[in-house]
Amino acid sequence: MAGKKKVVRGAAVQAKSTARPAGAGAGKRVKAEGSRGRAAGRPAKQTKSANGSAESTEERIKQAARKLFTQHGFAAVRTRDIASEAGINLALLNYYFRSKQKLFDLVMMENFRKFLSGMTVNFQDPSLNIEDRLKRIVAAYVDFLTEFPDLPLFILNEIKGNPSKIAEQIRQEVGPARSAFFKELQEAKKDGRIELDPAHFVINLVGLTVFPFVARPLVQRVTGVSDEQFLELMEERKKLVPMWIMMMMTMKMPAEPGSKK
Repeated sequence: MAGKKKVVRGAAVQAKSTARPAGAGAGKRVKAEGSRGRAAGRPAKQTKSANGSAESTEERIKQAARKLFTQHGFAAVRTRDIASEAGINLALLNYYFRSKQKLFDLVMMENFRKFLSGMTVNFQDPSLNIEDRLKRIVAAYVDFLTEFPDLPLFILNEIKGNPSKIAEQIRQEVGPARSAFFKELQEAKKDGRIELDPAHFVINLVGLTVFPFVARPLVQRVTGVSDEQFLELMEERKKLVPMWIMMMMTMKMPAEPGSKK
């Protein structure tokens, strides 16, 4: 009997030493399978954003890239920075966008199309007169730049770095609408309804609408206005800028000294 007890006890000890908790093996298998899935570039599922809405991984990457490129520019941003901002790993970012340049071009063009759309849509509305179209364009730009205040600097940097690409994008997005509106302005100038050259119209529109957002840090330091006060001023400019431009367009140029006019 003593011999049998020794054998039983020895078998029990051996079984205990070789046994594995079921959870540990399963955990390792799950981890290995997860690693294989990521290595294969399997897209992540939709996640919930801060406001509770479903948000795709691709959109999260684009939002992160838009934020970082706008704030820091192309050269200062690494793909690792974008992945971190989006809350994903670098391999998953590379699955969706093979290069930083490709992602940058996509985000930049999306931003630029949004920037141009306010002008294009309102240029193309023949049911509105020039003044009403101008009011809509200014209001659209102020609203857009209030939502994306860093975008003007982003666009200006790209204009400086790659003017031919920006010029081509403008031709594609705004070309037909701009040509029709310019023709309308030229006819109005020929008929004597306006005095200002159409080129001055565009310069004044962009300068009076966009520049305050570009110079916002300087404006706030010089004037001492708060963020809230600055936005209130921009709301006022929705009415003021169209009025100023229309006054300039209809104002007769003063005769030069010695002119017979």
